[in-house]
Amino acid sequence: MLSFDEALARLLASARTVSEIRRLPTLAAAGRVLARAQQATVNAPLLDNSAMDGYALAVADVPRLASRLPVSQRIPAGSVGTPLQPGTAARIFTGAPIPAGADAVVMQELCEHADDAVLINHLPQVGEHIRRAGSDIAAGSEILPAGLRLRPQDTALAASVGIAELPVFRRLRVAVLFTGDELRMPGEPLPPGAIYNANRFLLTALLQSLGCVVRDIGQVPDDLPATRQALRAAALDNDLVLSSGGVSVGEEDHIKAAVAAEGRIEMWKIAIKPGKPLAFGQIGSAGREVACIGLPGNPVSCLITFLMLVRPFLLKMQGVHPITPPSYRLRADFDWLRPDARREFLRARSHADGGVEIFANQGASVLSSAVWGDGLIDNPPQQVIRRGDRVRFLPFSALLN
Repeated sequence: MLSFDEALARLLASARTVSEIRRLPTLAAAGRVLARAQQATVNAPLLDNSAMDGYALAVADVPRLASRLPVSQRIPAGSVGTPLQPGTAARIFTGAPIPAGADAVVMQELCEHADDAVLINHLPQVGEHIRRAGSDIAAGSEILPAGLRLRPQDTALAASVGIAELPVFRRLRVAVLFTGDELRMPGEPLPPGAIYNANRFLLTALLQSLGCVVRDIGQVPDDLPATRQALRAAALDNDLVLSSGGVSVGEEDHIKAAVAAEGRIEMWKIAIKPGKPLAFGQIGSAGREVACIGLPGNPVSCLITFLMLVRPFLLKMQGVHPITPPSYRLRADFDWLRPDARREFLRARSHADGGVEIFANQGASVLSSAVWGDGLIDNPPQQVIRRGDRVRFLPFSALLN
């Protein structure tokens, strides 16, 4: 049985990053993975500009409080004023360029209007309330690294320096299939022994949250020839084949045998709880091999193996880096005195005071535990946890995007 770390390392070593790059309008690029680093084409701000609504002036023209200066011009945002006449002030608005000859802005709340003049009730300092050109971004500097999954603020930053298009990797195409004669869809009759196919909804949503194109092959009968045929069909034009169920050692579990028959199995049992039965291999010939991962059928096992093993594998295929999710050291508000020999991922809920508790029933089929919780506790093999210990907490908010 492989350790979790060894299994993850082997998965990542076999992940091939997509090579195709698309150029998208910056307005449509959020959520995609940036293929090449981006540099600023201009300074930001482009010109020295006002950080306040107020009056641009020369500090030397305000020797004392209540200095009176004629207002020689008005400069709204989007326009450029003329050089400041000596001994005058310019009415200026936030974002407007500083006129030549001015070296400070006094905010309007510290001034009094008097006909066509202004009384300055503040002794300004040189540079006060002036945003200097390039103080945020210097032209030519790197603003976005390659491998970044673009967030709204990233595309906004690109737009702020005039980048109209961004090079992004194409979306991964992932085929999903589900084994089990007992599976039914919500809305269908549920005969004795049947269950609703929760994993179909789980995996589809997980993949979509990572920006993948999901191709649903559907339900596959518990039959080896049918499983092999489904795998072949799924591998035709996809980057990854992902299945749920059929990876254990029962007579009706055919994923492992089907992958071996259609290609090769590279991993099977992993020391992780929940989620030990996981099949990883390649389908097809050496000229056209497609990765295939078979996840357990129990919903929580399916969720955790996806988050901890499939997610980083997909991120590397997408070109994302770094791929390690953030974690936090929290105070255990519980005892865990009978740890497993495998690495455990416990469904947990964090508290505002820095503590964390676990769901009472950690069974692999108890999907309600993942709804109740807001993350996982990553517990090493054979590690006893006592109330007050510090534990590693992985929030779902980081794992689910």
